[in-house]
Amino acid sequence: MFNKQDKNKTRVRRHLRVRKKIFGTTERPRLSIYRSDKNIYAQIIDDINGVTLVSASTVEKDFTDKGNNKEAAKKVGESIAKKALEKGIKEVVFDRGGYLYHGRVQSLAEGARESGLQF
Repeated sequence: MFNKQDKNKTRVRRHLRVRKKIFGTTERPRLSIYRSDKNIYAQIIDDINGVTLVSASTVEKDFTDKGNNKEAAKKVGESIAKKALEKGIKEVVFDRGGYLYHGRVQSLAEGARESGLQF
């Protein structure tokens, strides 16, 4: 019999391995991404205090597009960068959540960079 690996389980293991090295501080918080089949979510987290400072996603009321394409991911990146700059956050540590830096994850990162976040 074939043993098919659970993709989410391997992603979570990858994410935990990366999280050993990536840590968000008060001066430079962590930009964390979660990608589901239908939506994409981004949070800026201060790991020292355990607080989410800013969040943006495709399920927010003011978001009108479908959430499962690259254009929507880019808009989420621009939105989180705008909210972060309003709170005085300019630099972050990028946590891709165990996903490959490709497709929607890459579009979100590029949108955040174009809007002024540095990572």
